[in-house]
Amino acid sequence: MVNSNERRKIVVGLSKIVKEGKCYVLKGFSHNFCPYFLVKIMKLLETRETAFAFFKLAFCDDSESTIRSCCIAAHILAAEDLRFLAQDVISWVMSRIGVSRSKQLVEFMWEGHQQYESDFQVLDTLMRAFLRAEMITEAVETLCRMREVGVTPSLSAITILFKFLLRIGDYGSVWKLFRDMIHLGPRPSNYTFNAMILGFCRKGCLRTGESLLHVMHRYMCEADVIAYNILINAYCIRGQTSVGLYWIHLMIESGCKPSTVTFNTVIDALCKEGNVVEARKLFDGIQDAGLSPNLVIYNTLMNGYVKARDISQANMLYAEMRSRDIAPDVVTLNILVSGHYRFGREEDGDRLLRDLSVSALLPDCSLYDITVAGLCWAGRLHEALQFFEDMFEKGISPSIFSFNSIIAAYSKVGLEENAYEVYNIINKFGLTPSSSTCSSLLESLCKKGRLQEAWELSCKMIQSGFPINKVAFTMLLDGYFRIGDLVGAQCLWNEMDRRKIFPDVVAFSAYINGLSKAGLVEEAYDVFSEMLRIGMKAAIEAFMDMYRTGLVPDIVTYNTLIGGYCKVFDMVRADEFVNKMYASGWDPDITTYNIRMHGFCNIRKMNRAVMMLDELVSAGRGCLRRLYCGLRS
Repeated sequence: MVNSNERRKIVVGLSKIVKEGKCYVLKGFSHNFCPYFLVKIMKLLETRETAFAFFKLAFCDDSESTIRSCCIAAHILAAEDLRFLAQDVISWVMSRIGVSRSKQLVEFMWEGHQQYESDFQVLDTLMRAFLRAEMITEAVETLCRMREVGVTPSLSAITILFKFLLRIGDYGSVWKLFRDMIHLGPRPSNYTFNAMILGFCRKGCLRTGESLLHVMHRYMCEADVIAYNILINAYCIRGQTSVGLYWIHLMIESGCKPSTVTFNTVIDALCKEGNVVEARKLFDGIQDAGLSPNLVIYNTLMNGYVKARDISQANMLYAEMRSRDIAPDVVTLNILVSGHYRFGREEDGDRLLRDLSVSALLPDCSLYDITVAGLCWAGRLHEALQFFEDMFEKGISPSIFSFNSIIAAYSKVGLEENAYEVYNIINKFGLTPSSSTCSSLLESLCKKGRLQEAWELSCKMIQSGFPINKVAFTMLLDGYFRIGDLVGAQCLWNEMDRRKIFPDVVAFSAYINGLSKAGLVEEAYDVFSEMLRIGMKAAIEAFMDMYRTGLVPDIVTYNTLIGGYCKVFDMVRADEFVNKMYASGWDPDITTYNIRMHGFCNIRKMNRAVMMLDELVSAGRGCLRRLYCGLRS
């Protein structure tokens, strides 16, 4: 409850009280849990953190008398303009006694509160305390009580409540709360709207977020850069970068000036899609918006060029950045060095490292990090390890960056045990593993088919708060399908959705292919329809990326894709995939014909459906009776 650092601060604070000759307060409190002495001590401890730590330490039991004393202490604190400390006290007690007894606490707080604070003050404290304790139902009940006694709740407290309601998906309460604000107050602010837009976007309700942005002006609010950035980011992380670009243009037309964060979000998304040409156009348009590209944006575009294997453009961008007196950082130089080693010439990477060592652009520790990373990218693991050991001999402590490079290199060559050894050393240096650290291990385990270990590691990552990248999740997903563990694959897909890890085209490809091969064609249709909702382009890319990930489309995969387009009445695309199927050496089967004929019937093109039937008959295919019954149904 109270950590060692808090205990140390309490001891220092209490010693100061004794030195100032105020030990009578401590003696008085030692005899019983007196709220008046408690407040005096908390005030003498000066800082809010130390005062709250002392309260937690002093809270001896949860008897009715102790709870009453805590309520009185909270009243006194609020009356002396220490309302945040009062909220700390009440939320702590609530979390200790639980939901059922918290109703009793509310009555204790309400009894005779007028001698300390107003109706608004006591109910605001209770509402905020319930929110801190994440007792949402009780917070809503307190809000209703405020309305009953004619008190207008604070805007900030209501906004916090919005966030919680959206997080748990209670949309009915969200809209009721919004309607009450419109009619009873307080009037929504930009902060309120932005919180709602963010909450809906995180739940995947982007259209609702857009609608809220469009109606802000009706309530004397104007959409600001934060509101636009939330929507733009939401579309980009879902692979709908073209919509993100549209919103940037709409933002400028509305008179709202984009920020560098706005541009960087879309440039990064375009680079991840491999569309560096469009990313460069947007980069060049930054100055037209009255902004100057900063180091982060340069790094983003430079990384895009490197991933596109266009090292010359990356070098030109670096030269442009230096000409504008923008100093590179470790990220910049790591991008360039790794780019030269991976896709350029190793000698250029070595030359860049030599230039850095004499330029004094970076401290020695950062230079060592970049050198280790560069050697690992070049596949020169032995040299990287020697360099790593040299750091220890010179008394230079490696950063997590160097450890990540070594772990990734070991994982890449299949030496998982060595990677784990390095991983276990990290804690000895007082470093915290990053997402990159864990993802490298996760990908390596998936490649080796050690899925149970990979799953256990991913659970540890999630519990530690590390974001798992899409590549690692996709490899684990495909691994489950390869060993026939359909339940494991579906659980992982649902976990991705719950964690708001939005699948990319490769992940969709793996999942559609796996469901199709398992005979779950309807489920595969639904997943494909979701792809179509996100973008027609994403669906096509998913099909193409099957080859790159080793997932070769078969007749079931083609039927799934064709069926997906027929389901959304896009028969032109369906015909395109039929042609691709022929070109790949696959002939349509009875399912293919059935899907297409149903598709043409659904869009009332009966002549095309009859032509398909004639084609089937002339091809000598059987099962016509079953097909005829299917069409009639």
